[in-house]
Amino acid sequence: MGFLRHRDDPPDGRRFQMREKLASIGDDSWIEDDQGQRVYKVDGKALRVRDTFILKDSDGNEVAKIQEKKLRVRDTMQVERDGKMVATVHKALVGIRDRFDIDIEGGEDLKAHGNFVDHEYEIKRDGDVIATISKKWLRVRDTYGVQIRSGEDEALLLTLTVALDDMSHR
Repeated sequence: MGFLRHRDDPPDGRRFQMREKLASIGDDSWIEDDQGQRVYKVDGKALRVRDTFILKDSDGNEVAKIQEKKLRVRDTMQVERDGKMVATVHKALVGIRDRFDIDIEGGEDLKAHGNFVDHEYEIKRDGDVIATISKKWLRVRDTYGVQIRSGEDEALLLTLTVALDDMSHR
């Protein structure tokens, strides 16, 4: 299934397809690349006090764990790899548009802004777009695309997309 090129896309990147209701607790969903190959699986863990998702590679190996943090002033989710926290996603307290701050452990922080409910937003580092999420590229119903700039951590950005999807649809 081909993607159309969008003039605001980040250059030289890879695209993925995600189902709109990807982050349903208790459901498993596949993330496909632009060739239709299943690359990652999102495993929504049911019957937990906190929202929890496990990102697995196509062989079933855990790549990252996404977990909601309860009892916070603003919505927060943390991303772990190999038992270590690598990122924390915070929903902005004020603003007209949806915005999220993403704290990266040992790296440069990210910001996400746009229309999260309609899956039209960007993830930026120091003002540079490193990932674009959009439904405009696809004609497949209930599916949206994620374009990630070359050289970026695809698994981390897809994990962050799952976290943003869950937080924006609560």
